[in-house]
Amino acid sequence: MPEVNLYQSHLDCLRKMNKLLLSVSLALVAFVTVMSASAQEIKGDAKAGEKKNAMCAGCHSIIGYQASFPEIHKVPKIAGQGAKYITSALNAYKKGDRKHPSMRGIAESLSDQDIADLAAYFSTLGVTEGAAPLPAVAAATGKAAELVAKGNCTSCHGPSLSAPIDPTYPKIAGQHSDYVYVALKAYKTEGNPQIGRGNAIMGGIAKQFSIAELKELAGYVGGLQSELKTVPENRFR
Repeated sequence: MPEVNLYQSHLDCLRKMNKLLLSVSLALVAFVTVMSASAQEIKGDAKAGEKKNAMCAGCHSIIGYQASFPEIHKVPKIAGQGAKYITSALNAYKKGDRKHPSMRGIAESLSDQDIADLAAYFSTLGVTEGAAPLPAVAAATGKAAELVAKGNCTSCHGPSLSAPIDPTYPKIAGQHSDYVYVALKAYKTEGNPQIGRGNAIMGGIAKQFSIAELKELAGYVGGLQSELKTVPENRFR
């Protein structure tokens, strides 16, 4: 009889432990769900973003402004870019998935709300309501057509390369060619603490191309009609 009681006691203990573990697991799931929902609920305020724009405007609001790292190139046009892409890019710099010392320093200084506000501001800056959609790039011929097809660029960035299928992907049509070239090379770069972009999809695509092909592809993309702009602030006009 004592052995039976001991066995029953052991079973009761296991049942209580399982219930406790289940409760802890459910609490963790609920916490993660609440945190995820909270993160998704952050909404950007374009007017607030305009007031937080000082660090961005010094480069992105000057027409023709050039950066010197990792090589000389025009800083990207971000006015009219998708808000979710801007958010994704800033978070990638913040986490170090995109290696760029100055951009990481800026991104690390921003809260999630700051990022959402700046993304909202730039996504609406210079945008004309009711503008006609850009034409598809199917008219590309020769080497350009081959390169676009090789990279399957339209499958993610849309037929105009300005209508991405996912809002976290960028519009690339009409972006500065030298910037596109530097960005594509960064996806090929490995083992460099200062340069590189950790994106498995883009890394796989970029590594298919030679440096010369990337330069030619970037030149073609940069020559397309664009929704992207550099909109100078009054102090830079």
